[in-house]
Amino acid sequence: MFVPPGPAFIFTFLMLTAAAWLGTARFEKLRSEAAATREEFRVIQAATLTLLGLIISFTFSMALDRYEERKNFESAEASAITTAYMRAELLPPADAARVRSLLGSYLEQRLNFYETRSLRTLAESNLATAKIEVLLWKAVAAPATRNPNSVTALAAASINDLARSHGDTQASWHNRVPFTAWMMMGSIAFFAMLLVGIGIQRPARFPHLLAVLPLIISIAFFLIADVDSPRLGMISVVPDNLRELSGTLQFPWPEGVRRP
Repeated sequence: MFVPPGPAFIFTFLMLTAAAWLGTARFEKLRSEAAATREEFRVIQAATLTLLGLIISFTFSMALDRYEERKNFESAEASAITTAYMRAELLPPADAARVRSLLGSYLEQRLNFYETRSLRTLAESNLATAKIEVLLWKAVAAPATRNPNSVTALAAASINDLARSHGDTQASWHNRVPFTAWMMMGSIAFFAMLLVGIGIQRPARFPHLLAVLPLIISIAFFLIADVDSPRLGMISVVPDNLRELSGTLQFPWPEGVRRP
């Protein structure tokens, strides 16, 4: 499930601040028990906060691994397009020109996929990408059928690798930190702040300094959600390899394919 970074920060801050306030303003019996067993309470409080830190660190590691995976698949896509472009030379000249022109429009759609933040543009780009993949396969299948040999098989295999790298990328962008992990981390944070509030000895009013810890934890939640949001976060996958490829190789626009 997708967790937007901004709402994650706001919701977490309000929830944890409310938990700290509840701990200071309510639970008189628990506060009296905590005061009576001060040392034991501090052990429980410290253990809970330590566990929260470990869970946040583990979840951030999960999000970072997924971010690195998306970067690696972007590089793999650029490599697959380059290979397909070079192996197109193994085909007859007319078919090679057709394949390379289709690769140009394919590369443009892949750049749109990485750079757009519009869901409508993304849907259009995904549809165009699927259509171009079909045209690419037909463009290499025709000469491979007419003259089946190991040379034309290499060209056909490159298009197959292209489609597979595209599928890997799509899967990696849908692979997010599970919502269950968010719920568990939020629950631990809530009870940790509740314990922090209970540990405050009968304050006359809610101490504003107590809001610092919810703010810090909320920033950590925001960072995790941002890294885990490949399209809407501030930290996004920049298609440097595809951009470099677009400026290096020359792709004529294909006949019969309308420029979006």
